[in-house]
Amino acid sequence: MAQIRYVLAAAKHLNFTRAATECNVTQPALTKGIKALEEELGATLFHREGRRILLSEFGGSMLPHLQQIADEVDTARTIAQNFRLLEKVPVRLGVMSTLGHLRLARFLARFEKMHKGLELSVSEGSITDLTDRLNDGEIDIAIMTWTAPLAEAFRTHVLYAERYVVVFPPEHRLGKLNAVGLRDLSGEPYVDRLACEMREMVMAVCEDLDVALYARFRSEREDWVQAMVLAGIGFAFMPEYSVTLPGLLQRPLTEPSVERQVCTVTVPGRRHSPAVDAFLRATRSFAWPG
Repeated sequence: MAQIRYVLAAAKHLNFTRAATECNVTQPALTKGIKALEEELGATLFHREGRRILLSEFGGSMLPHLQQIADEVDTARTIAQNFRLLEKVPVRLGVMSTLGHLRLARFLARFEKMHKGLELSVSEGSITDLTDRLNDGEIDIAIMTWTAPLAEAFRTHVLYAERYVVVFPPEHRLGKLNAVGLRDLSGEPYVDRLACEMREMVMAVCEDLDVALYARFRSEREDWVQAMVLAGIGFAFMPEYSVTLPGLLQRPLTEPSVERQVCTVTVPGRRHSPAVDAFLRATRSFAWPG
């Protein structure tokens, strides 16, 4: 490739000295490289007339082909540079299914603007599903609720904390309260979020406080839970940033107050692509809610 660059520069300037300056080499190195290429091709590319050089007929016929080769190399170099600059390098992100997607989407939109061309795939799953896929190398990063066992097995970084709230339809009796305690909910029909990672803990607290809850509807899908609450089936416990359906009312859950921490999760010791490293840095600098 250096020899081709020498020929193209010499054809441009018709002067070996100026061509050597453009190629940032000495004139002897340039002329030696051109001579080596002529020997390989079996014909003269330039006629030498003292300090003056002229492109030979053979050189003229070869010039477009040499230029095409140089252009292809530049294209390959650009692709390689773009790879290093994170373009067209996929980041495989796994997101816990109970996370609110609106705030995460704002972060992803900002990240995409900072890294044009980066490919991002997002899939949902439970904590167990996402940790299995992390271990198997099917995803690069997971975003999920922080737990002590998770932090022992993986590398975690907390992004934000969010409270649990009580959601209910408009004109519900709970709307007059500024906050809702568990005892305020005893006997109230409710919608059970089966996919909630803190469900068992909340149910255990309810049992300890002798709070009776009657589940009129159960679902693992967040959209169905919110739709049924809005339809008046009952209230639901939800993380505050997961409430997305317009019209739902919400109040902080108190006595006890419950919150979760949302974190990024990666496999310790696993090498990351530049794109994944950039994604993790961006999560740390983003102004997350809470």
